[in-house]
Amino acid sequence: MRKIAYKAVVMGVSAGGLAAISEILSQLPTGFNLPLLVVQHVHPRQDAAIGNLYNNICPLPVKEAEDKEEIAPGCVYFAPPNYHLLVERSGTVALSADEKVNWARPSIDVLFESAVYAWGGQLVGIILTGANNDGARGLKLIRAAGGYTIAQDPTTAEYPEMPQSALDAGAVLEVLPLGEIGLRLSLFGNGKANDN
Repeated sequence: MRKIAYKAVVMGVSAGGLAAISEILSQLPTGFNLPLLVVQHVHPRQDAAIGNLYNNICPLPVKEAEDKEEIAPGCVYFAPPNYHLLVERSGTVALSADEKVNWARPSIDVLFESAVYAWGGQLVGIILTGANNDGARGLKLIRAAGGYTIAQDPTTAEYPEMPQSALDAGAVLEVLPLGEIGLRLSLFGNGKANDN
């Protein structure tokens, strides 16, 4: 087993995501020191900023990502509605209005693939509930690069298609029920190297 000090967590969720993300973010400890970047499929014209939905339940600062901002440890970044969220090698965020990928903008695959190019295998990738296959290809890239990949147990997902697609693609190292994913993440975000 080799030791890896992870640099970031990337997470993708679609249908059924509000409850799933709420549960995970509420379990994170105050001292969680990795950035967490999230693509949640939402309506392109959603009125409320996504961060406002979760700031009251998460001990970490939660915000919509802004183009070219530096990615900070211990902060949760959401893709704004109708923008792809990418990671640049400089450690900054990029937002893109390019064409939809997997019928989605933001696309989970776009985030995951850009994060692999920026950070290689120093990533934890997570796929949650959803009704399509977005994220399976990107999660497989994370695993191939040596990152740690988790899928929500499809039997605990409101919409099992997305985690099941990741499993079918051979992209998943660990399958966890929703209630254990936040607790598992707390082990990665404690500043220590982790077995992989």
